[in-house]
Amino acid sequence: MRKESPILEQAKLLQEDIVDVRRHIHAHPELSFEERSTAKLAGEMLMQLGYKLKTGVARTGLVGDIGDGTTVAIRADMDALPIQEENDLSFRSKNSGVMHACGHDAHVSCVLGAAKLLAKEKLPGRLRILMQPSEETCDNEGKSGAARMIEDGAMKDVQSVIGLHMDATLPAGKVAIMDGPVMAAADCFKLTIYGRGGHGAYPETTVDSVVIASHVIQAIQQIVSRRVSALEPAIVTVGSIHSSSTRPNVISDSVVLLGSIRSFNQATRTKLMQELERACEIARALGGDYKNEWELGYPTTVNHADVASIMKETACDLIGEENVLTIPPKTWSEDFSMLADVAPGAFMFLGGEIEGDRRSHHSPTFNIDESGLYIGSAILAETARRLMTVKGLNNGKGE
Repeated sequence: MRKESPILEQAKLLQEDIVDVRRHIHAHPELSFEERSTAKLAGEMLMQLGYKLKTGVARTGLVGDIGDGTTVAIRADMDALPIQEENDLSFRSKNSGVMHACGHDAHVSCVLGAAKLLAKEKLPGRLRILMQPSEETCDNEGKSGAARMIEDGAMKDVQSVIGLHMDATLPAGKVAIMDGPVMAAADCFKLTIYGRGGHGAYPETTVDSVVIASHVIQAIQQIVSRRVSALEPAIVTVGSIHSSSTRPNVISDSVVLLGSIRSFNQATRTKLMQELERACEIARALGGDYKNEWELGYPTTVNHADVASIMKETACDLIGEENVLTIPPKTWSEDFSMLADVAPGAFMFLGGEIEGDRRSHHSPTFNIDESGLYIGSAILAETARRLMTVKGLNNGKGE
């Protein structure tokens, strides 16, 4: 029988506190770049533990440091989503139209648990706690919380960075840790198809933008099946179509298509963009025109092989190899990827599936099984401690 690790035993003793923090944050969710109460709570807890605090980072974020030497960062994202909660919980959201529907409340509580586990240790390096705003969206300059944290110096001197994400499809008590690409890059496009409008009784006098758009959509849907290798994951989605006409007998002079692409390496990302432009050329061949506007999102989240290996080894030591899984990469997108571009990083998935009642992320009924939250704190804390003793990590992300 495996002897339980002291840090896991200590984390178990914190489980009730970790859950209480998660539930408090869940009841008081805040939208992106508005996470003032959440940051205040986290800051007060870190200060009580002896962390040197810097507030107002990336507007509403904060950085807490303790110890000296090689710097390892643990990151949590704090923002909620503009969703009206439908759960009947004692700790349901008290803020109308705002909800923690993706587990960020648990991310904060797990990272604060890790911060507490290491606060009184004689560390072989410096631990940096990153409480990051706005993972879910970007500001009016197109920058997310991670980008703003980097600009404000939160990653200065960081040798490695780690974090976690709740996964409502994994059983509580289990984690998933892999190296290489683990989450997709996601980019959005706004495609306007131009034609020449007119009366529905005289289509021959028009250039029907709706018909042209239908041809463009068909071509777009063939990008992945005919232009990208079947061995390379890729997604192209047209999620919205809006015509300039709202009448059954008026031929539209323009149509707006909103869509997204998802990919796992830069070559495929570039290929998808090029092929989408090629598909749009159909509009001109059919007598119309087009304009395409890209909103570049988060890059692929790539786990550095060495950092992921240390995290996986730590998890196996703490909870047993049978509870440490390898799963396919997620087509979700995360701005932790930006932090891992600055310093070698690893991102793990922490099981939170409610047995028999799996909840969907970003839904009004999202919720998690909290019983394994202490595991997240323990793995993050012990991984950080081990990383402080590692020298010579480079930014190659294990590729």
